[in-house]
Amino acid sequence: MSLFRRAIAISLLAMLQSTPAAAELTVQILRGMAESVPVAVVPFGWDAVGVAAWDVAATVQADLERSGRFRALPRSQMLEFPHQADAADLSDWRMLKVDYVVVGKLLPTADARFEIRYELIQATTGERLLAAALPADQGALLMASHRVADAIYERILGVRGAFATRIAYVAVAGPPTARTYRLIVADADGANEREVFKSREPVMSPAWSRDGRSLAYVSFHSGLPAIYVQTLRTGVQIRVSARSGINSAPAWSPDGTQLAVALSQRNGNVDIYLLSLATQELRRLTDDPSIDTEPAWSPDGRSIYFTSDRAGAPQIYRQGLAGGDRARRITFEGSYNASPRVSPDGRELAFVTLDRGAYRIAALNVEQGGMRILSDGRLDESPSFAPNGADIIYATRAGGRGVLSLVSIDGRMQQRLAASAGEVREPAWSPFLY
Repeated sequence: MSLFRRAIAISLLAMLQSTPAAAELTVQILRGMAESVPVAVVPFGWDAVGVAAWDVAATVQADLERSGRFRALPRSQMLEFPHQADAADLSDWRMLKVDYVVVGKLLPTADARFEIRYELIQATTGERLLAAALPADQGALLMASHRVADAIYERILGVRGAFATRIAYVAVAGPPTARTYRLIVADADGANEREVFKSREPVMSPAWSRDGRSLAYVSFHSGLPAIYVQTLRTGVQIRVSARSGINSAPAWSPDGTQLAVALSQRNGNVDIYLLSLATQELRRLTDDPSIDTEPAWSPDGRSIYFTSDRAGAPQIYRQGLAGGDRARRITFEGSYNASPRVSPDGRELAFVTLDRGAYRIAALNVEQGGMRILSDGRLDESPSFAPNGADIIYATRAGGRGVLSLVSIDGRMQQRLAASAGEVREPAWSPFLY
């Protein structure tokens, strides 16, 4: 059995034997950036009777700190609590060595709705960099607060924030004789989890549609592996591939009309196919006696990256979709490179590599080359890019169980998302949702 085939078998065995899980994820920052930006997020004003409907500032501060790129001033060290820019004494904030100050108010409006008003001030110059208002109803205050953090992140760093996005992942609960597999969708910080699908049989390989409205995934609940598409808002589940043999690794085309999938033939060989969701028409993309699997689309929809052992060991290849195009090998460093994922701008490739006897997450600039090792675990797998391309979420093990971790594309920031008990795995980061 080749190393690649053995790895596939081990992965399936791990899915079948994983330990219990049933809890929201919590975030632990393992490593931040040394040059993190000092910021103060002042508690927002509340112009109504009683306790504020939501602590917007706390959510914004937690988001910025969780990114590893900001260092927030504790509230206990603040000398004043202004709610608008012209009320802030910037000399106080400069004395506290704060570069940016966030102030704002949460205002109740008609029909049990609210408005978040916020401003971003540069403490050194006094320039007001942001001044905006965001409406939200009671149930949307958390997501609206994430959007405020997104705007602040983008204005300071020049990169769109991804706090108001979601992640999908698989959790497993129950004793060995009665496993329950759950497909979960949660906010990007692991909170506000929602069960999308539950089965007594394995569930794996979740993949987001490009509009964020649907998930494709593999489930064994019909007795054999099949690929399903489920609409999140309605819960409607459609089986799109249940062909004889292997049905695995769905990946959405950028226009949402096709899935790239890995299917096996009667002889057991696995190749990449393109499946039209409207017509169920299949187009075979690869035709090689090796295993070709784990497809990932380029952002422009013109080519597919995939894993193949056609050179004797798993490596990553790219094949154009135009007629007559041939697969071209992309990775050359190391004896094992698999599970390719493409950054939203198409410039970077994240994948799993065998590094000094351990499986770790690596990145490669598609045009310039030069592989970089980003993670330091022993069994890191299933990388997925944030929609802004700044971070990668992946599955790993800590304390003998499966957890999720994040690492920045330059490797300088690292954090962990772990359930209080049990296994979580196979993460997929959503596209931007607004």
